[in-house]
Amino acid sequence: KDGVVLAAEKKSTMGYLVASKETEKILPIADHIAMTIAGASGDAQTLARYMKAEIKLFEIQNQRRISVKGACTLLSNILQGSKFFPYYVQLILAGFDENGPKIFSLDAIGGWEEEKKFFSTGSGSPIALGVLEDSYREGISVEEGKKIALRAIKAAVERDIASGGRGADVAVITKDGIKITKYESLENINK
Repeated sequence: KDGVVLAAEKKSTMGYLVASKETEKILPIADHIAMTIAGASGDAQTLARYMKAEIKLFEIQNQRRISVKGACTLLSNILQGSKFFPYYVQLILAGFDENGPKIFSLDAIGGWEEEKKFFSTGSGSPIALGVLEDSYREGISVEEGKKIALRAIKAAVERDIASGGRGADVAVITKDGIKITKYESLENINK
C-alpha cells in the first residue's frame, strides 16, 4: 500500500559454473525507479547504464522526473529496437511516482505487463511465485512485503540450483526514494 518491494538473491551462473555468489541484481536507474535482472548480467548492466543516461536526459529536457510507466516504455522501446539481436534478459522495473507504486515485467524483446500485485523472474521464479501467491494480501505494508519477498527467495534458493549466493538484497521504493538492505544470510528467515 505504501511502496514497492524488490528482492533478489545473489548467485550468477554460467551453465553449471557459479560465476559469482555476490551479484547485484537490483539496479537503481533513477532516484525513484529500480530494476531487477535475470538473464545475462552483461546485457542487464548495459541496459541499466543506458536507462540511467536516457532518464537523466529526459529529466534535463523536460524539467521533471520520468514516470515509472514512461521508464517502462523507454526500456520496452530499447528492447524492441534490438529484437533481432536481443538482450538476453527478463526484467522487473518498479518505482514510485505521483501515481503511487508501480511494477512492470519486461521480456527480452520489449513486451511488458503492468503487474498489479507481484511478479518474479529467473530460474527460481516458479518456486518464488508459489510463496508469493500463498502469502500476498491486498493492502500490506512494505515491511510485510519484505518478509514475504525474503521467504519467496529462501524457498527458491532451497529448491533451484541456479539461485543462491551469499544472502539477498531487498529494495524498498517509496515516496522518499530507494532504500536497499543487504541480508548476509537467509538462515533466520521464517517460512
